[in-house]
Amino acid sequence: MATITYVFTIDHVAKELGEDPELLQAIVSNDDNLSYGSIISVYYGTDEAITALTDDGIDELRQMLAHARRSTDEWNDFLDSFVDDEELIARIKAKSLR
Repeated sequence: MATITYVFTIDHVAKELGEDPELLQAIVSNDDNLSYGSIISVYYGTDEAITALTDDGIDELRQMLAHARRSTDEWNDFLDSFVDDEELIARIKAKSLR
Protein backbone atom coordinates (compact mmCIF):
# COMPACT_ATOMS: atom_id res chain seq x y z
CA MET A 1 0.00 0.00 0.00
CA ALA A 2 1.36 3.40 -0.96
CA THR A 3 1.98 6.05 1.65
CA ILE A 4 -0.76 8.65 1.84
CA THR A 5 0.75 12.08 1.27
CA TYR A 6 -2.40 14.19 1.08
CA VAL A 7 -6.08 14.09 2.00
CA PHE A 8 -9.16 16.11 1.05
CA THR A 9 -11.64 17.82 3.38
CA ILE A 10 -15.32 16.93 3.25
CA ASP A 11 -16.11 20.39 1.82
CA HIS A 12 -13.61 19.88 -1.00
CA VAL A 13 -14.95 16.40 -1.76
CA ALA A 14 -18.55 17.70 -1.73
CA LYS A 15 -17.66 20.33 -4.32
CA GLU A 16 -15.76 17.80 -6.43
CA LEU A 17 -18.66 15.33 -6.38
CA GLY A 18 -21.44 17.93 -6.50
CA GLU A 19 -22.86 16.64 -3.22
CA ASP A 20 -24.19 18.17 -0.04
CA PRO A 21 -21.34 18.34 2.52
CA GLU A 22 -23.72 17.42 5.34
CA LEU A 23 -24.71 14.24 3.49
CA LEU A 24 -21.07 13.26 3.06
CA GLN A 25 -20.33 14.07 6.71
CA ALA A 26 -23.25 11.87 7.77
CA ILE A 27 -21.90 8.98 5.68
CA VAL A 28 -18.30 9.22 6.89
CA SER A 29 -19.25 9.88 10.51
CA ASN A 30 -19.31 6.09 10.83
CA ASP A 31 -15.85 4.97 9.77
CA ASP A 32 -17.20 1.49 9.03
CA ASN A 33 -18.92 2.89 5.94
CA LEU A 34 -15.66 3.11 3.97
CA SER A 35 -12.54 0.94 3.93
CA TYR A 36 -10.07 1.24 6.76
CA GLY A 37 -7.72 4.15 6.19
CA SER A 38 -9.98 6.00 3.74
CA ILE A 39 -11.31 8.37 6.40
CA ILE A 40 -8.73 10.48 8.22
CA SER A 41 -9.26 12.71 11.27
CA VAL A 42 -6.99 15.75 11.24
CA TYR A 43 -6.53 17.36 14.65
CA TYR A 44 -5.51 21.00 14.55
CA GLY A 45 -6.21 22.08 18.11
CA THR A 46 -6.80 20.61 21.51
CA ASP A 47 -10.42 19.70 20.82
CA GLU A 48 -10.71 20.55 17.15
CA ALA A 49 -10.60 18.12 14.25
CA ILE A 50 -11.81 17.87 10.68
CA THR A 51 -12.62 14.79 8.67
CA ALA A 52 -10.74 14.18 5.44
CA LEU A 53 -10.73 11.48 2.78
CA THR A 54 -7.98 9.82 0.81
CA ASP A 55 -8.19 9.35 -2.96
CA ASP A 56 -9.42 5.80 -2.35
CA GLY A 57 -12.05 7.12 0.06
CA ILE A 58 -13.32 9.56 -2.55
CA ASP A 59 -13.54 6.80 -5.17
CA GLU A 60 -15.35 4.52 -2.73
CA LEU A 61 -17.79 7.27 -1.79
CA ARG A 62 -18.42 8.12 -5.46
CA GLN A 63 -19.20 4.47 -6.24
CA MET A 64 -21.40 4.14 -3.15
CA LEU A 65 -23.48 7.15 -4.14
CA ALA A 66 -23.75 6.08 -7.79
CA HIS A 67 -24.92 2.62 -6.73
CA ALA A 68 -27.49 4.10 -4.32
CA ARG A 69 -28.91 6.38 -7.03
CA ARG A 70 -29.86 3.57 -9.40
CA SER A 71 -33.50 3.98 -8.39
CA THR A 72 -35.60 6.20 -6.17
CA ASP A 73 -36.32 3.31 -3.80
CA GLU A 74 -32.62 2.45 -3.45
CA TRP A 75 -31.78 6.11 -2.87
CA ASN A 76 -34.44 6.49 -0.18
CA ASP A 77 -33.30 3.26 1.52
CA PHE A 78 -29.69 4.47 1.36
CA LEU A 79 -30.56 7.80 2.98
CA ASP A 80 -32.62 6.11 5.69
CA SER A 81 -29.71 3.75 6.44
CA PHE A 82 -26.85 6.24 6.45
CA VAL A 83 -28.35 9.52 7.68
CA ASP A 84 -29.87 10.02 11.14
CA ASP A 85 -31.00 13.63 10.65
CA GLU A 86 -34.61 13.66 9.39
CA GLU A 87 -34.33 17.29 8.26
CA LEU A 88 -31.25 16.49 6.17
CA ILE A 89 -32.97 13.43 4.69
CA ALA A 90 -35.99 15.52 3.69
CA ARG A 91 -33.76 18.19 2.10
CA ILE A 92 -31.74 15.60 0.15
CA LYS A 93 -34.87 13.70 -0.98
CA ALA A 94 -36.37 16.94 -2.29
CA LYS A 95 -33.51 17.18 -4.79
CA SER A 96 -33.51 15.05 -7.92
CA LEU A 97 -31.61 11.75 -8.11
CA ARG A 98 -29.51 13.10 -10.99
